[in-house]
Amino acid sequence: MIKFKHSLVLGCSALAVASCGPDEIVSPGTGGNVVINNPTPSPTPTPTPTSGNVTPANGCPTISDAQGLTDDGTISGPTGEYRVCTMPARINASITLPYIEGLLYRINGRVDVGTDGGPSPDASDGLDDTDVELTIEPGVIIYAAGSSFLNVNRGNTIQANGTADRPIIFTSRDNVLGLNGASSSGQWGGVVLSGRAPVTDCIAAGATPGSVNCERQVEGAADPAIFGGATANDSSGSMTYVQIRYSGFVLSGDNELQSLTTGGIGSGTTLENIMSYNSSDDGVEFFGGRVNVKNLIVVGAEDDSIDTDTGVKANLQYVIAIQRPGAGDTIIEADSDNAFNDSTPRQNTRISNATFVHQNANDQVVRIRGFADYSIANSVIWSRNDTPCLRVDGQEELTRTAGADEAGPVAFDSLVLDCSAPFRDSSGATAADIQAVFDAGTNNNSAFTNTLSMLFQNGSNENGVPVFNVTAWSSFFDLASNIGAVFPGNDTWVNGWTCNSATVTFDSAVSGCASLPIYN
Repeated sequence: MIKFKHSLVLGCSALAVASCGPDEIVSPGTGGNVVINNPTPSPTPTPTPTSGNVTPANGCPTISDAQGLTDDGTISGPTGEYRVCTMPARINASITLPYIEGLLYRINGRVDVGTDGGPSPDASDGLDDTDVELTIEPGVIIYAAGSSFLNVNRGNTIQANGTADRPIIFTSRDNVLGLNGASSSGQWGGVVLSGRAPVTDCIAAGATPGSVNCERQVEGAADPAIFGGATANDSSGSMTYVQIRYSGFVLSGDNELQSLTTGGIGSGTTLENIMSYNSSDDGVEFFGGRVNVKNLIVVGAEDDSIDTDTGVKANLQYVIAIQRPGAGDTIIEADSDNAFNDSTPRQNTRISNATFVHQNANDQVVRIRGFADYSIANSVIWSRNDTPCLRVDGQEELTRTAGADEAGPVAFDSLVLDCSAPFRDSSGATAADIQAVFDAGTNNNSAFTNTLSMLFQNGSNENGVPVFNVTAWSSFFDLASNIGAVFPGNDTWVNGWTCNSATVTFDSAVSGCASLPIYN
């Protein structure tokens, strides 16, 4: 089931937006304007004739919110005909969206879960929490089009917990209609979770970064959508076994949402088994807060696969990021250089057991800047288009050991690079500078030859690399037996809840991303 509580929106034009693009582009709200140069759209495919066996449910279920669900008739596609139940613009009472055969839920415009309860969990900020929780049952499919997006406000939660055999799917109207091809993207907004954990780059002049007075706004939101506070263990709920497909709609002013955007969520939030597919912007972007994610898959993101910013403390383990051939920017973009580089909390992102496959001729696979602290261990990076693997923008990131909230220089351990150029010069650090830090780590190899199969499964070379003990980082991390995301004994977590595409096949038993699953 899925429940939502207050959360704030990261904004951008008429909806919530955020993300970093090419090297010269800055994430929204971090000191620069977002400029997205969208490719010329491909011709719209001819709709596939309806031939499925799904028949529409008789009507919409009754929910606790007085506004209820709106019965908007039916919609048909290749998998059959469905009853359409449109969600209210604001959910004012805790509700459950049940799985009903032959029924789809629709997001029409911005849908808010509760009302923003402010930066403090008590009433000291003058706002009372509405304590709304949105619960979504396994197997539910929610679709949207255009600038529509889901926004979980502060003081409210979502409980969107699918299962391995019945994931929850957020997708686009065109996906329902059967119109999508391998490069389709940007057909609706995405999912935004906002919380009260510390952030930097405050919107209020004079506010202290990381304090209850430091808040940020989802840029471009027609109505204020705010996140941030001083509650590190805040909870925005739980999302597990969830797919987010074809997101990243341009809201306005060339600003886009990504599949999943978090703003100041706290460590009480659960994110596990999350798949982003064909986002026209980032796969995921984390703005500040305390973020913990296990079993994350990003396929086909057209900007960065994983973007981290504004003082986030993030732990990620078992991560697959695979670009579509000829599309995408970096796989990791860590922070942006601006006037707030020295603000605290300082970003500290730690990733273990990742498999990154870069398939676009570009500047670099991983870029770390903005004085960010960053650690990558037990991971594989493969560039298939002669793109350099690592770029670190300055000496602060490479050598700094002292200072407020400083975790030390970037660190790499049991990291292997299969790139024609392992390191790239930046204006503040040479390739040799970066290599020196890389070589100082344990069990690293910058001249590795990968033996990956299916783009993500370890082969003999990967399984022969000694493992770095990441349990010293945090109790969040497991001590895995091998590097990489998928290896013997840990090779079934991608099965059941994922979808397949021309880019990568995870499980021959599941449906393609261009189709909706049909459950018996």
